[in-house]
Amino acid sequence: MKKIVVILVALSIMSFKSDKSAYRLYTANGKNTTYAQLLKQATEADIVLFGELHNNPIAHWLQYELTRDLHTAVGNELVLGAEMFEADDQLVLNEYLSGRLSDKNFKDECKLWPNYTTDYKPLVDFAKKNGLSFIATNIPRRYASMVFNRSVKVLDSLSNEAKQWMCPLPYAYNPELPCYKNISQAAGMHGGENLPRSQAIKDATMAHFILKNYRNGQLFIHYNGSYHSNNHESIVWYLKQQYPNLKILTIATQEQDDVDLFNEEDNNLADVILYTPQSLTKTH
Repeated sequence: MKKIVVILVALSIMSFKSDKSAYRLYTANGKNTTYAQLLKQATEADIVLFGELHNNPIAHWLQYELTRDLHTAVGNELVLGAEMFEADDQLVLNEYLSGRLSDKNFKDECKLWPNYTTDYKPLVDFAKKNGLSFIATNIPRRYASMVFNRSVKVLDSLSNEAKQWMCPLPYAYNPELPCYKNISQAAGMHGGENLPRSQAIKDATMAHFILKNYRNGQLFIHYNGSYHSNNHESIVWYLKQQYPNLKILTIATQEQDDVDLFNEEDNNLADVILYTPQSLTKTH
């Protein structure tokens, strides 16, 4: 009887995978790929849009590793930018990067996300250490809220000083893009056209400040929520409206129980798809 129990336990242990994967990388059509290949693709791009899940620790770790390796590859031609910083905080960000502002004063003055210290400070400090530009690309939240709560027309009443922190008005908008139609449907059409419009002006503004701070021969890596670049829509659509020949590499982050199985629903979600376990401890 004891032998039978030992055999059953052994068989049970063997049924588990020998290793638990922290992440897997896939191509757009679900083929396994490697970090080395991702790095090669990134160095050949003009703009890299790294779509994250904001509380996913593997995505944040891989952002840092990719940024560091891209800097090794292209040196000071690397430019960093992020959704997590609003455009009107660029002066404060620049003062911190130049060493004129202390860490404490920067945190007091800048509208930082709750997970800044764990997830974005390493990237900002990498830029500071290496003398790289870090661009605050997002529209100030108050203006996106105006669009949602009132309408896009309210932006016309703003001062020219205020308008410098957003994309030029009027901005292009395609309500048929799935990224905007899906937002409305998910919200049960709450907010009407104002909801997708408020999302679109974020995308348009991020694209605007990426292009404003990019020049030919550079490599711009941008950190944003995955939804802002999934399916080559959102930010990508706005970038392509102005410069259709830009080489843009998109990375999407997805969570699921088994990272070794590709979900067919994720076909063409991005050029490279990062899978991490659903069970990961979140950063916030």
